[in-house]
Amino acid sequence: MSRKKSISPYWILLDSFIIIIFIGTVLLTLPISSATGERVPVIDSLFTTTSAVAVTGLVVNDVSTTFSLFGKTVIIVLIQLGGLGIMTFSSIIVLLISKKISYRTKKIVQEDLNYNTLFDIQKYIKNVVKTVLFIEFIGAFCLFFTFIKKYSFWKAVYYSVFHSVSAFCNAGFSLFSDNLGGYRGNFSVNIVICALIVFGGIGFAVLNNIHLYIKKKIKRDKNKIRLSLTTKMAVLMSAVLIIAGLLITFAVESHNPATLQSFSLHDKLLASLFQSVTTRTAGFQTMDLAHMRIATLISYIFLMYIGASPGSTGGGIKTTTIGVIILGVYSTLTNREDIEIKRKKIAWDVFNKATSIVFISLTYIICIVFLLSLLEKDKGFLELVFETVSAFGTVGLSMNITPELGSVSKLLIALTMFIGRVGPLTVAMALSEHSKRRGSYKYPVEDVQVG
Repeated sequence: MSRKKSISPYWILLDSFIIIIFIGTVLLTLPISSATGERVPVIDSLFTTTSAVAVTGLVVNDVSTTFSLFGKTVIIVLIQLGGLGIMTFSSIIVLLISKKISYRTKKIVQEDLNYNTLFDIQKYIKNVVKTVLFIEFIGAFCLFFTFIKKYSFWKAVYYSVFHSVSAFCNAGFSLFSDNLGGYRGNFSVNIVICALIVFGGIGFAVLNNIHLYIKKKIKRDKNKIRLSLTTKMAVLMSAVLIIAGLLITFAVESHNPATLQSFSLHDKLLASLFQSVTTRTAGFQTMDLAHMRIATLISYIFLMYIGASPGSTGGGIKTTTIGVIILGVYSTLTNREDIEIKRKKIAWDVFNKATSIVFISLTYIICIVFLLSLLEKDKGFLELVFETVSAFGTVGLSMNITPELGSVSKLLIALTMFIGRVGPLTVAMALSEHSKRRGSYKYPVEDVQVG
């Protein structure tokens, strides 16, 4: 067997992200990328590139003032590549040139998009691209009417496209020094950004499934497309988490003089909704998180950890993962043999995969927080946990400590963003793929007391 065939899709995915991060770092280090013409430090360029490719949004420099138009364009291209998927983008180029892609490439893209089948992957890739470009265009079109009131035509166009792509890819990068704080009370900007974040974070497969379902419904086609269990679970969990985040933010922060107390009821609700939506995966801010109550920050850590839905531009352990775990625990507590929902059965293998993701991710987060606590002795525990989970969930929210981190700490956060983007299970599978497999034999069963 050739060496080419021996490399697994997991390693190819990891390598593709590493290569693009290297290229991005080189480009952002060039004097042409800097607003002042002076080279941006390599560690800062690496951090910013990783944050862009991992669609996170954590920054150590003010993007609006540190980078030139060229540098900002490099960042938005990296965001688009990271959100769409490096291998997916590569497959688009192959399709344009040869009109077909190999089985091996299909398998890699399947892992990149977290898609279940291979037989229609080419059609699926085309649908993903069309969906992404269409939604981003509509988002930019809507934002343009707000930005044109303040900026010149071409600057308004650039700002609209940048923020639309950043929002749909759940990146959280902004060209404003205060992120989106200046548009805190602007209803249209808040709603458009929220919609883009939700569409980007719900997952390509879910969007495709909903689109086909509505299309068949309108045409009254007899060959109906049903909403998959993944779609139902992703939509339900997303709605529950958004509402929960809104209610917690509104209830806890309404009487906080440093955040919402001085706002009108309309602005309180709008700011609470925006922060709830963006906290899960996007990282845009209209309020200063450093002044929020501890209870609110703890709830945000939970939301960031769960993140978006599978096959989306967002990170986290995913909404369906926590959904499957909840159903599995419920089945165990009610002494059920199977995991059941909506007259369907979920295999225990799926539950095992979900619990593995949670265990691996929590173990990793604990290790990183431990290391950061040794390196950053002047930072609070909650701040370090918040920053780590934000990086792992590719969220990008910060309690304003990222620029103050040391070089080693920045590298740890950059690594966390990378692992959060490609997925902890992908990394684990890549590292363990050559481990010796157990034979066909089975050992005798013996009970172990737990709990």
